[in-house]
Amino acid sequence: MILHSIGWDDILQATLATLAMLGGSLFFTVLLGLPLGILLFLTGRTQLLDQTFAYGLLSVVLNTIRSIPFIILLILLMPVTVLLTGTSLGVRGVIPPLVIGTAPFFARLVETALREVDRGVVEATQALGGSVSQIVFRALLPEALPGLIASVTVTAVVLVDYTAMSGAIGGGGLGDLAIRYGYQRFKTDVMFVTVVLLILLVQILQAFGNRLVIHFTRK
Repeated sequence: MILHSIGWDDILQATLATLAMLGGSLFFTVLLGLPLGILLFLTGRTQLLDQTFAYGLLSVVLNTIRSIPFIILLILLMPVTVLLTGTSLGVRGVIPPLVIGTAPFFARLVETALREVDRGVVEATQALGGSVSQIVFRALLPEALPGLIASVTVTAVVLVDYTAMSGAIGGGGLGDLAIRYGYQRFKTDVMFVTVVLLILLVQILQAFGNRLVIHFTRK
């Protein structure tokens, strides 16, 4: 009998925990990564603010964080996580390292999406006397919206991977279930179900993101 070692209630609770981690971390990742990506774009060479030193410094910081393997980042940030949330376990204890680990990645995707906007759109807004903030919010972001949605989708898929990895340190969710039952107790049925659920989640996220990109792409 499949899943003889645990019940479907455990699978449901683990799935809900994964969705909670994904939703919370994605929200804060976008909240932090979007302005970072905009700042990267604006301070880049030949861009509106063109601050080479600021761009280089921000790039070094973001690249340093991105170069740290996520499982190591989880351990390094435990004191910070406890300070912010009161715990390093469960959904609440995993969201801060998830955000810190993916925000630099998302910021780079935002920078790339903004660079793909036709420069003529920016120049036309400048010619009309638009300020930097007006150029960003009325020209750049609307034009880059499909690319930004695609960036959010890619980031969400990465976060699914990270939430599963967080199970190694008691993060909860499907990853924790797979490690505690599928790996440590050699329950291949549990491992199979958790992997299938993670694959389905990624497929749903990607399909939904693709539909949004198509919908908002200007013909």
